Amino acid sequence: MMFKTHLVIGIFAVILFWPLVNNPFSFAIVAIIASVIPDIDTAVSKVGRNVPAKIVQVFTTHRGMVHSLTFCAIVSLILSIFFPKLAFGFFLGFGIHLLVDSFTKMGITPFWPYSRIAKGVIPTNGVLEKGILFSFALVDLLLILVKLLG
Repeated sequence: MMFKTHLVIGIFAVILFWPLVNNPFSFAIVAIIASVIPDIDTAVSKVGRNVPAKIVQVFTTHRGMVHSLTFCAIVSLILSIFFPKLAFGFFLGFGIHLLVDSFTKMGITPFWPYSRIAKGVIPTNGVLEKGILFSFALVDLLLILVKLLG
């Protein structure tokens, strides 16, 4: 999926969990950033164009180790030890990214290093993804309006 699709779905997840967390602002920032971070492993993504990403790309392939529940769990565990207030936001945002990418034709390797791929039928940047993007953007807007007005 594309950056903007991950972003609107990440925002959707933040809106759903907002009332359940103790530090909603730090949770929201971490979750939204984490919802786009896995694409650091490809040079063609918005996240993958910066210098630190180039270093990561030397050691990884797109939709390999970084696009796995294994990586998500390890980083979340480390965060829960050293920065516990950030761990859930990271896990949620990163996990949502992986879930969404598992529905694409390219899929992900959820239990890296095992090579079994979880994939779906959605072409990246195709008409179906654009419909998903529009739908989630609309739902996000409606949920935000309900929260502000209600």
